[in-house]
Amino acid sequence: MENNIEISYSPPEPEEYISLRIAAGLSPKDLTGSKIALQNSLFVVTLRHLDKRLIGMGRIIGDGGCFFHIVDIAVDPIYQGKGLGKLIMTEIMNYLDEEAPKGSYVSLIADVPADKLYKRYGFEYTDPKSVGMYKKY
Repeated sequence: MENNIEISYSPPEPEEYISLRIAAGLSPKDLTGSKIALQNSLFVVTLRHLDKRLIGMGRIIGDGGCFFHIVDIAVDPIYQGKGLGKLIMTEIMNYLDEEAPKGSYVSLIADVPADKLYKRYGFEYTDPKSVGMYKKY
């Protein structure tokens, strides 16, 4: 991993959040929705190059008591394969280890092949007892 990476716990600006998602191959998000979403995060970790450019991030959303959902794990393709996804997940897991009450349910939707990263942190597949579902507006 490069030494010129700065870790922050402040949400990025909505515009750079949207740009990072697109660059990382995630779906684009609406600017208005992004402003609301980022403000309502339980936890955010961002990685910035020393030139202040956003190059990676991850968030936790949820109710802060019973349910936590990990979202927006994204690393700029230029920086992929350098351990930054692991760094983001380690920061997220450190937060959960400190803040999640006993019995909390932590979930995520894993894109393949990122599921292998999440398995390293103790996440298991929900099937066959349950499956992920969604509805998009």
